[in-house]
Amino acid sequence: MSALLSIDLLTLFPEMVEGFFSASMLGRAVQNGVLELRVHNIRDWATDKHQVTDDRPFGGGVGMLMKPEPIVRAIESLRREDSLTIYMAPDGEPLTRGVASELATCNHLILLSGHYEGVDQRVRDGWIDREISIGDYVLTNGTLPAAVLVDCVSRFVPGVLGEPMSVEQDSFAGDLLSFPQYTRPADFRGMQVPEVLLNGNHGEIARWRRERQAEKTGRRRPDLLRVS
Repeated sequence: MSALLSIDLLTLFPEMVEGFFSASMLGRAVQNGVLELRVHNIRDWATDKHQVTDDRPFGGGVGMLMKPEPIVRAIESLRREDSLTIYMAPDGEPLTRGVASELATCNHLILLSGHYEGVDQRVRDGWIDREISIGDYVLTNGTLPAAVLVDCVSRFVPGVLGEPMSVEQDSFAGDLLSFPQYTRPADFRGMQVPEVLLNGNHGEIARWRRERQAEKTGRRRPDLLRVS
């Protein structure tokens, strides 16, 4: 049986994520055949002796720009009929729970990780289907954002999480942040677990959790609360 989701990551720094993809939840999902995660070095598609992947931008400016030739060769060698090619870019659409759950329904994702001042605009115009950002800030390259996207998307792929319902209790599920959780001991250095969680009344527990979610969301992220 083929994996439910196949992901190819293109980067100049494969060593940044190779260990991450083989550990914990993602590693188990790969071992179980639920996910296919492959990391590729863009330099492998450069044709010159020094495997050059960058050059100065036309018109001048600070920094270097990634050349189109190696990137396009890499994308075209990996692309299938069912592929979606994503460029990790600070000016892309925000990565949200909704975007992650949508991408989890795809068969094949190609993730392009930029570096320097980004990639030649012709790559973005001609070979990229979607551009995604993980936040309003800039990192040294797009490899870590790509890893964040892989982790976030994978949680919505059936069989990745040990407990499927846990994704429904995450922050941002239903436009609310997560509720506080406790485990043993019930008394830790004088700090008590709320009594409602100990009485076994699931209705009261559900109401208490919902109230705590609303309180936290109103305090930290009031923009998430829907106007009734």
